[in-house]
Parts: sequence; structure tokens; C-alpha cells
Amino acid sequence: MPAVNVILLVAGLGLLVKGSDLFVMASSSIAKKLGVSEFVIGLTLVSVGTSVPELASSLAASFQEASGIVIGNVVGSNIANVGLIVGIAALISRVKTEELMLKRDGYIMFFASAVFYIFALDFRISRLEASIFLLLYVAYVFFLLDKVQKHEEEIYFKDFLNYFFKFEYLFDLKAKIETGIKGRIEINSTCKKEEKAKPREGTDIENKGQELEIEPEIEIKTCGNGSLYRDFIKLLASGAAIIIGARYFIDQSIFFARLLEIPETLIGMSLVAVGTSLPELMVTVSAARSGFANIALGNAIGSNITNIFLILGCAGLAYPLPITEMVVYSITPFMLLISLMLLLFIWTGWEIKRFEGLFLILVYTGFMLLVFHMS
Repeated sequence: MPAVNVILLVAGLGLLVKGSDLFVMASSSIAKKLGVSEFVIGLTLVSVGTSVPELASSLAASFQEASGIVIGNVVGSNIANVGLIVGIAALISRVKTEELMLKRDGYIMFFASAVFYIFALDFRISRLEASIFLLLYVAYVFFLLDKVQKHEEEIYFKDFLNYFFKFEYLFDLKAKIETGIKGRIEINSTCKKEEKAKPREGTDIENKGQELEIEPEIEIKTCGNGSLYRDFIKLLASGAAIIIGARYFIDQSIFFARLLEIPETLIGMSLVAVGTSLPELMVTVSAARSGFANIALGNAIGSNITNIFLILGCAGLAYPLPITEMVVYSITPFMLLISLMLLLFIWTGWEIKRFEGLFLILVYTGFMLLVFHMS
């Protein structure tokens, strides 16, 4: 393997991951200083933050018509989130679960996987299907941030379906936009100019009998702390890092796929999926060691939903995605199977035990070896 290509691959991944972290931090800071509501920040930045590397790499692959890497990245990330990330978290420490985690988020995760499988049966994701994914993502985010937080009673999967098919999220979106505009006007009205009198240079102040000529000194109060310029520079730099990193990472992934005569889908499932999931994996290990292994489970479920609804939605809208027979007949069914395993483990004793985590890791490893052997 050419050493230069390996270096470019690693450098591209580094730029992609680090640039994504800086991009989310700078965007959030700018939004707060410009008076954007916390809801909008959560909707557009926080909920997408952990998926920026996957999103950027998938879009880069989609624009290069490397649909195999896009599909492999999404499906591979979902399988790795369950088999690898949740498995490692459970192996380090028992993962406490609860009924709501199963009957709401767990079922929505499985629903997202099932919808993807249905759409994939004709061996392509069309722009119409990608648009449906994006609508489902918008509905899911509003469902969590609006409906779930406003109701004291527990909200389940059936409530999400009613919320989506009744188009309630569109009314909530309209209300939030109107509220945001009104709040922005109120914020701007508080940032007024203040005038302070000072003597004009050259005025004879010794003549106390005459009125002093004054010149107003304008002081402008700004909303928010810190320098916007610094944040904008960080935003531009991180955006450039993401674009350059994603391009080199995907270019070299395609190069190695052709060099080793490995299908792009498998490169997406292994190299791209695991590479872009490294930040989540590191967070998982740290959280599990600190006794917060349940964070890994919530992150895995939320990431799986986001990968299908948001990433496939954006990538498929940019360019329709052809799907191979391997994805339809073996990889996606396994994704559904391992998702069912996770739901079962959540339900048994309302915790994921260490031996169940080990089982998930072994199943993931065995499947990846089998897929590479078959290819």
C-alpha cells in the first residue's frame, strides 16, 4: 500500500473529525451571540453535532457518485453502534435501561431501519424517499424537543407515528419560527445606542460664562460576549477542514477499495464507518469507565436514527443512491437482526449485562469477517 495514500487517509480523517468538533462549537457560539433561540440551536447544531463526520463524508461520497460508500457508511455505522459501541460499554460496565428507552427511542430506531429496508427493496434510494427521510428526521427532533418535554406523561412510539402522520411538526415549526422572529426583534430592541457628552477638542473651557460645545460620543452595546470575528474565523477554518478532510478521506477510501478490489460498500461499512465513529467510541469508553454507560446506549440509538433519517436524506437528495444486492439481501437484514438483539437485551432485566455486551461484540466481529470472506 502506498505510504502517501495512507498518510492522506489518516490526515483526511483527522481534519474531518477535529474540524467537525470545532465547527459545532463555533456555530453554537455565533448563534448564541446573535440571539438565536436555544431551541433552534438544539435543532440545527446540537442534534447534528455527533453526526457531522458521517454527514460530511456521506455528502462527499454522494457528490462523487460513490453510493456504495454512502450506504456502507450508514449501515455499517448503525451496526457498529450496536455491536461495537454498546457492546464495549456493556463489557466495561452494566448498562441500565428503562421501559421508555425501549418503547419510544428503541422502537423508533427499529422503525427507521425497517423503512430503509422497504425503500431499498427496489435497489435505490430516490430523491422522494430521501425527502421522506428528512421529514421523518424533522418530525423526530420536534417530537423530542417539543412534545416530549411539554408532557409529563410518558410518550411512546405510537405517539410519534400519530405526530408524524398528522403533520403536527409543521405547525410546531411554524410556531417556533414566529416565536424566534419575535424574540429576535425584542433582543435587537434592547441593544440601543447610548450617547455620552464630552467636550469638543479645541473648545475654550476657560471661559466659564459660555456654554461648552459638546460632541456626542457613541457607545454601542452589543448582545453577547466575546468576539464574533474570532468565532467566524473558527467557523471558516473548521468548515474548510471538514471539506478538505472529507474529500481526501473519501478519495483515499475509494483508492484502497479499487486497489484491493473490495466493493465500495464494504469499505464504507468498515473503514469509513469505524473511522467516523471513533469520537463516539472514545466518549463511550470514557463514559462507561465513569459509570455512565447508559450514555453510550442513548448515543447509539439516537445516532442510528440520525444516520438513516438525516444522512441518507441529505445524501439521497443530493444524488439518488443505487443499492447493491449484498446490502438488500444480507447487510440490511443483519442490521435489523442486531437491532432486535439490542431491544431484547434492553428488555431482559432492564439492563444490558456484560455477557450480552461480549455477545454483541462477537456477533459484530463474526459478521464483518463473514462479509469480507464472502466478498
